[in-house]
Amino acid sequence: QVQLVESGGGLVQAGGSLRLSCVASGLTFSSYAMAWFRQAPGKEREFVASVSRSGGSTYYADSVKGRTTISRDNAKNTVYLQMNSLKAEDTAMYYCATERAPVASKWNTYPYWGQGTKVTVSS
Repeated sequence: QVQLVESGGGLVQAGGSLRLSCVASGLTFSSYAMAWFRQAPGKEREFVASVSRSGGSTYYADSVKGRTTISRDNAKNTVYLQMNSLKAEDTAMYYCATERAPVASKWNTYPYWGQGTKVTVSS
């Protein structure tokens, strides 16, 4: 079965950086688009970024554009989220998700999800 395992979250000061990783198994990784979503306490799940199967196309939420880079290594079955200039409002649980051909920013088009990694940004 498809399994996604995130890591790399933690506590960081505002202005700092984190790199999240998500390792996938149980699928032909290069055949699946990958995405990151986040959910803060009391808020709805929010799209962060997505990357195409080849890695050639990326898409970002306006809230993170210019501060965040999504990338993937198909040889390692891993997708990354590099987050810079972190703000308190970036505090959330971050989830990776995958599907062959999702609507990039629509969480309900992704059937496969990881357990999440927590990011806390102190101001």
